[in-house]
Amino acid sequence: MANHPSAEKRNRQRIKRTRRNRSIKGAVRTIVGKARTAVGSREKTAASLVLSAVRALDRAASKGAIHWKKASRTKSRLARQAAARAKAGA
Repeated sequence: MANHPSAEKRNRQRIKRTRRNRSIKGAVRTIVGKARTAVGSREKTAASLVLSAVRALDRAASKGAIHWKKASRTKSRLARQAAARAKAGA
């Protein structure tokens, strides 16, 4: 446990940041999961769900909750899956 005032403050900041980042990451995981499911089952709403997933990933990366390269990689994979399903369905 922290014994100095500065260490106690750092601990409070860590807890606050962890809580915020977990909330953001959880929301992103939910949105990306819904988009992947929609792409996999070839739903008509897949394109809009992919777009909302991209927005959520960009927002999380800009806030520092996830690394920007992870956001980029996830967006790329999601777009590739959507394009492949669209091509196979056409």
